[in-house]
Amino acid sequence: MNATPMSGAWTMSMACMPMPAETWTHAAASFLAMWIVMMAAMMLPSLTPMLWRYREAVAGVGGTRLAALTALVAAAYFFVWTMFGLAVLPLDVARTAIEMEHAVPARAVPFVIGAVTLIAGAFQFTAWKARQLACCRDAASRGPASPSAAAAWRHGVRLGLHCVRCCLNLTTILLVVGIMDVRAMAVVTAAITAERLAPRGEPVARAVGGIVVVAGMVLIARAAGLG
Repeated sequence: MNATPMSGAWTMSMACMPMPAETWTHAAASFLAMWIVMMAAMMLPSLTPMLWRYREAVAGVGGTRLAALTALVAAAYFFVWTMFGLAVLPLDVARTAIEMEHAVPARAVPFVIGAVTLIAGAFQFTAWKARQLACCRDAASRGPASPSAAAAWRHGVRLGLHCVRCCLNLTTILLVVGIMDVRAMAVVTAAITAERLAPRGEPVARAVGGIVVVAGMVLIARAAGLG
């Protein structure tokens, strides 16, 4: 995950700042479009097995209704992630406004990216992460109470909420590196998928944490001119 001055999230945030002829609605739509593309690319590898287990749990309904219920679970899941994106947007814009107003030196950006990456990696070793990962894996293994549209929606929302909490620290890396950075997205996607689908998630999460911590230290060293 390479970081260059005034790149990644900083450039993306400035692109989402409303220009004089642009409305906040258009800016939010632009951000959300990028956000949804990122979420779909990142979460589908781990969401697909969850949807398959859901289909097995309600297979008795059969046919078109089964497909519709499965699509509803996926829609509810991504609805949660979209709401999270809406919550992130004002924070992202406010940060960019502060940086522009106070003329934050471009050389400070790599330090911030490295520090956030380091902290995100350290969170992989916490009891909080282990608890969220266990809840996420448990929710994915359980089907809904009934094969109804309401139950399918609730199931998708529950999966989404657990996923947001579990992936919060790794998603933060993308927010500072840049949500459309393909290399960073590929690395984070692989990490999320591995810790979610491996037979034992906690050891994988710790291994991911070690790699991310080292990456954060390397980014900080490079920003300091030491590497």
